[in-house]
This record gives sequence, structure tokens and C-alpha cells, in this order.
Amino acid sequence: MLTSVDPTFKYYFCLHANETLLRLENTPKLVIAAINGHCVGGGLEVALAADMRIARRDAGKIGLPEVNLGVLPGTGGTQRLSRLIGKSKAIELMVTGSTFTFERGKDLGILNEIFEHDNFMAAVMEYARQFCPPNKASKAVGRIKRAVQAGWELPLESGLALERENQQLLFESEDAKEGFSAYLEKRPATFTAK
Repeated sequence: MLTSVDPTFKYYFCLHANETLLRLENTPKLVIAAINGHCVGGGLEVALAADMRIARRDAGKIGLPEVNLGVLPGTGGTQRLSRLIGKSKAIELMVTGSTFTFERGKDLGILNEIFEHDNFMAAVMEYARQFCPPNKASKAVGRIKRAVQAGWELPLESGLALERENQQLLFESEDAKEGFSAYLEKRPATFTAK
């Protein structure tokens, strides 16, 4: 049974939820959302704050149907969805309030991958391991994320300066030395997060 909620509480909740999601977006760690069921409303807003989203095939639907309650996706949905898939398509999805299949979510660019039902979490973890040492230089992964997140709304020149700054920091790392050595020696690199 739904009951009336104090509007001050709603504002307080959204404010703190947005702060938490901003922290999720701004951590240098790669964040992957594993979607193992319906992902609508606030659940999708949390998933949109992740860097990548992977869903389990036939596990549910996805969407931002808040308009059907007379409100908007107020925990970052209006901002993150439009940045992810474009303004016009995001507005359409939100004003219709429709929910749709994970396959359509992938076609729209909301989901990165759809994995099979069997061993879903094990498959997600295996997918995530490719971005960690020894497979990838985790400092480079973090700096890529930081450059994209911070540079997204900057003028191009400022974004390029931010990219150069992050690149310079990486050139000084042990992993960069290993990466270049491995390239020259025609062998796979073994990164150590240093």
C-alpha cells in the first residue's frame, strides 16, 4: 500500500542518492553493473551511473517509467540517459514511460552486453577480469575513465589538455614501461598495477 511521503524526505533522498552515484561515476575503478532482473526506474538510474551494463538474457525489462507516476527520473536519469543515447531518443523513452527488452536496450546503447542465464555472475566476473592486471594496466583503465568523465562536457581544447595530463602521468608508470617493452619484444604484456 502506498502512503504519502513528506516532500522534504523525497528531496533529501534524491540529493544523497545523486551524491552517491556521482561518487560511483568518479571513482577511478571501472564499475560494471550486472543486471539480473527487471531494471526500471531507480534501478536503471543506478545502473546508468556505472561505466558498463551487462544484463542476463530474458531476466526482465528495462526503462524509466516514472512519467506514469506523474514524476521524472529524478536520480540522474534525465541527465545520464540523454548523455548515453542522445537527447531525442532519451526524451522519447522517458515521456512514453515504456519498458522494453534487454535486446532493445543493447540496440539503443544502454546495455553493453547480454549474457546467458547459466553462470551469469561467473561470466560477468570473467568479463571484468579482462580489465585488471595482468591483462590490462589498471592505472591506464582508471585514467581513461577519469579523462572521459571529466572531459565529457569540457570544450575540446580543455578535454585534450586533460587527456595529455593523464597520459603524462601514465608514461611515468611501471606498467607503461612494461607495455612498451612487451610491444617491442612482440610478447604479451604482464601488468602489475604499478
